Amino acid sequence: MKLVRTISGILLIAFSVIFSILPGSILFTLAGLVLLSIDYLAPRKLLRFTQKKMSTTARKADAWLFARKYR
Repeated sequence: MKLVRTISGILLIAFSVIFSILPGSILFTLAGLVLLSIDYLAPRKLLRFTQKKMSTTARKADAWLFARKYR
């Protein structure tokens, strides 16, 4: 089962690199990191870092849109 998760995770990350032009390709990256983080420590750390950065960026975007709306 570990081999299947590893291959699936690597394929999802490869798809995200191939489809990096399209919006929504980050979902492939996150799915691949989730699968790989089950068995390996490095993807778990990268997934945690990515989640923190995405959360911070979303908060900044929300604040910017809110400030722009009420000018």
